[in-house]
Amino acid sequence: MNDDLWVFGYGSIIWRVDFPYVEQQPAYIKDWSRRFWQGSIDHRGTPSSPGRVVTLISQPGEVCRGRAYRVGQEHRDEVLASLDHREKGGYERLNIDIFFDETNFTPGITYHATSGNPNYLGEAPYSDIAKQIASAHGPSGSNTEYVYKLYESLQQMNATDAHVDSVLQEVRLIEENT
Repeated sequence: MNDDLWVFGYGSIIWRVDFPYVEQQPAYIKDWSRRFWQGSIDHRGTPSSPGRVVTLISQPGEVCRGRAYRVGQEHRDEVLASLDHREKGGYERLNIDIFFDETNFTPGITYHATSGNPNYLGEAPYSDIAKQIASAHGPSGSNTEYVYKLYESLQQMNATDAHVDSVLQEVRLIEENT
C-alpha cells in the first residue's frame, strides 16, 4: 500500500473516472478553491469556441471538496500516463495532501491549470462565464452538461461550492431565456 497513488478529483474526475482504482471516498484539499477559469478546447469546447472548466486557485484558509481515488501500485504508471494525457490542455500535476478528515490525510496528486498556460481564461463576471459555457460544445459533450454534472456530483457528496452554484445559476438564467 505504500506505493499506492492517491488522486484527488475536483472536476470531471469526480463523475468520469476512466482509470482503475482500489477505493474511492469523499475528500478535500486545503488552501485551494475551484474556479471556472480554464479554457477547454479539447473536451468541452473547440479552439474556435472554448468552453470553461474548473481549475484550482491558491486561496489560504479555503477548502475544496472532491473525491479521492486510491490507485494500486500495479496501475500507478499507467494511470499517471493516462491522466497526464487527459489533462494535457494546460493542466500540471500537483503534489498535495488529501484530507479525509482533520486528522486523516495522505499525500497525493491532483491537476491544476496555471495562469501561464495558453488556455487559461482567468476570472470573469459570472454572467460572462455562463455565456461562454452555454455556447460551448466539444468532443466530451456540452459545456453546460459539465456544469450540471459537477453540481450534481457535489450535491451527492453533500458538498457545496459557492462558485459552482453561482455559475450554475447564471447558466440556468440563460437557458430560461432562450
